[in-house]
Amino acid sequence: MQWTNLNEQAVYANRWFRVNLADVVLPDGRHLDHFVIRLRPVAAATVVNEADEVLLLWRHRFITDSWGWELAAGVVEDGEDIAAAAAREMEEETGWRPGELSPLMTAEPANGLTDARHHLFWSREATYTGRPVDDYESSRREWVPLKLVPDMIARGEVPAAAMAAGLLMLHHLRLG
Repeated sequence: MQWTNLNEQAVYANRWFRVNLADVVLPDGRHLDHFVIRLRPVAAATVVNEADEVLLLWRHRFITDSWGWELAAGVVEDGEDIAAAAAREMEEETGWRPGELSPLMTAEPANGLTDARHHLFWSREATYTGRPVDDYESSRREWVPLKLVPDMIARGEVPAAAMAAGLLMLHHLRLG
């Protein structure tokens, strides 16, 4: 039951994303026009300290008009290593430079509409380098006990799907 993408034409493009119209053939031979959003990869990172607290950002997302906890994240620049992008974003948004990053997971949060891949990393250590360069990205940055994460997600306090999945994976890895 595989769908086949015959070709795509750009409808709109900028440095962040492209909106394409795809000519898709369904398994029964019918054609379907399908919009596809092509995005740069996203890299995210956090750190868990010795007290099993995870560094999170509290921020507002104007698109959904919602508040929630997130990991520091951003797009991977052309030619940039994904882990290096995650470390850069974490330092820019939190003021903490992570130590060695370990892959946590890769998620495709809306693969029926976009090719976005979110690559999540974590570290066991970080060094505070000062006020975040991108402090406008969040209202606050806090060390949150990892044991509270499942209940926070259940209450809707981590609305971004990839962030929730990554935090649950981190909870599992650290606390079992």
